[in-house]
Amino acid sequence: MRSREFELDFRDKATKTRTWGVVLLSLAAVLWVWCAVLLTTSYQADRKPDDTYPDDCESRLFTDRGTANEGELHGDYCAQERDWPEVLAVLGMSVPVSVAGGTLFAMGTVSRRISSYGQAIRELDRLGERPKA
Repeated sequence: MRSREFELDFRDKATKTRTWGVVLLSLAAVLWVWCAVLLTTSYQADRKPDDTYPDDCESRLFTDRGTANEGELHGDYCAQERDWPEVLAVLGMSVPVSVAGGTLFAMGTVSRRISSYGQAIRELDRLGERPKA
């Protein structure tokens, strides 16, 4: 009976590990979506604090003008509002989160599968040891 309790405890821990992996992978997906939103949506930039008529700015990814990189030289306020470092920081934060989530998910899944495999082998051994009628 003790081995059965140990086996159930092992599976519970494996399931919790896998769940934490799913949570971290979900968090990484949210960060990826946030990065995509920052790159693809248009936004507004204030020329001064509490500006009633802010500038409308194109998205960073789909702009055909140079506002993303050289707009600051021409006095464009859009270049100062949404910089690349913010987008890259969100993308950079998602990398360790997704690696940790993938690792935990894989460890939990493999541990649970190994536990099921061991139990199946023990059951087959028990069936093989029974006397034949």
